Amino acid sequence: MADVLVEGDRIVAIGPGLDGRGAPVLDAAGLVVAPGFVNVLSHAYFTLESDGRGLSDLYQGVTTQIFGEGLSIGPLTPAIRAELEAGFGAGTPPLVWERLSEFLAHLESKGVVQKVASFVGAHNLRMIGAGSDDRPMSAAELSRVRGVLDEEMADGALGLGSALIYPPGCFAPTAELVALCEVVARHDGMYISHLRSEGDHFLDAVDELIEIGRRAGVRAEVYHLKAAGRRNWPKMAHAVERIEAARAQGQPVTADVYPYLAGQTQLAAAIPPHFHEGGHAALTARLADPAERARIREGVRTPSERWENIYLASGGADGVLLLPGPKGPTARYRGLSLRQAAQERGIDPVEMLLELVERDPALHAVYFMMNEDVLRTALRNPWVSVGSDAETHAAEPPHLGMPTHPRAYGTFARVLGTYVRDEGLLTLGEAVRRMTGLPAGNLGLRDRGVLTPGAYADVVVFDPGTVADLATYEDPHRYARGVRHVLVNGETAFADGRPTGRLPGRALRRDRAR
Repeated sequence: MADVLVEGDRIVAIGPGLDGRGAPVLDAAGLVVAPGFVNVLSHAYFTLESDGRGLSDLYQGVTTQIFGEGLSIGPLTPAIRAELEAGFGAGTPPLVWERLSEFLAHLESKGVVQKVASFVGAHNLRMIGAGSDDRPMSAAELSRVRGVLDEEMADGALGLGSALIYPPGCFAPTAELVALCEVVARHDGMYISHLRSEGDHFLDAVDELIEIGRRAGVRAEVYHLKAAGRRNWPKMAHAVERIEAARAQGQPVTADVYPYLAGQTQLAAAIPPHFHEGGHAALTARLADPAERARIREGVRTPSERWENIYLASGGADGVLLLPGPKGPTARYRGLSLRQAAQERGIDPVEMLLELVERDPALHAVYFMMNEDVLRTALRNPWVSVGSDAETHAAEPPHLGMPTHPRAYGTFARVLGTYVRDEGLLTLGEAVRRMTGLPAGNLGLRDRGVLTPGAYADVVVFDPGTVADLATYEDPHRYARGVRHVLVNGETAFADGRPTGRLPGRALRRDRAR
């Protein structure tokens, strides 16, 4: 039993019977006091911009949000801005920023509950260098892009974040990624990647990440470590062995997970990447051409050595759950599987997929691709941290109609409830370390992720006996339970199980964390 004394934004003492000299007291008797949780994979950049309360994560004790999987909100050019906005849904704010650091500073000045930091998106750099073309960058293009990355790293970006199953990121060869990571290494940053394959070429993709880290001399992490598709589930044990072997040789390789068996991304991601070459307008033109449309249909149905077929990895149309927006052109299909939607229309499921992408380019879907035992194989490793891979939401109107995955509301609570208390896969202390000190150390965020005098006062108080996720695929907008208090930078953002309305979040910059 001990007290934690906070002054300003820092912890100043930990011990029994501390005198707070009349300062406000948060009762934590019988509860666990831990560092605030670090969401190492967050897509809450736009949802926090429109609603800085970050409630779905705040109810779980998250105090830091990390962005940048493939796409980051800077650096931007007019061409990138136009291409990105073409695929955005209604209500997405205009992209008025040019640099990543400008966007993060904007969030801080506007008001946000959690701290925010970001990797530089490899998608952005590809579009600056080669647009949406399926080719390596020229020497001159690569030199220019390396210069942009160097500037963003100097401004405090965490490193380079890639998503190598999606265009245009998937068009980057390994050597190009090594060249970019050499810049990251000079700033002691990290390379973090949605692997080129989580399915048929999963092990090759793990090897590529390890190779990039070794050749560039940079820390490397696997985004949401998983094996997708039944025939690939046995590969997880081999992937863990390869990462362990690299670590045994002194190479810093880590990973993160979300504790669910389905992923979420755009429905258009089920279309082979080479049909996306040239950007959204080019894909739309191909879908309008009968001969090209037939080739796209065949590409979706056919296993490939060239790309990650998430439609087949989900077992086909039955494993794809549609998540259209409440007011969009495809809203009527909300909550239906792709097969159910196709049956309602009386057409082939793959044709239905193409029709939906045509009508609603921003349409998302949930893909059921994973296995519980495989998830446990990944999660039990001491170098694996936790990220939601989701936006933040509020379980109140008008947000209740927004499509989302239950991981947005339940990722951290599910680890503590299901995998710690119920299954005993991890000890409580180890699970907390995976959500705090491990990611903060990997990301280079000083004085974060620990409870010690001198550290920043990011603190969560929770009940280990009741903490649990309540969100489901059918009813995702349900807050987790069990968190009592949350402090962010020493300010009480959540007290007695309710948000206080305070927005004490800040923009964090590597080596200048504050």
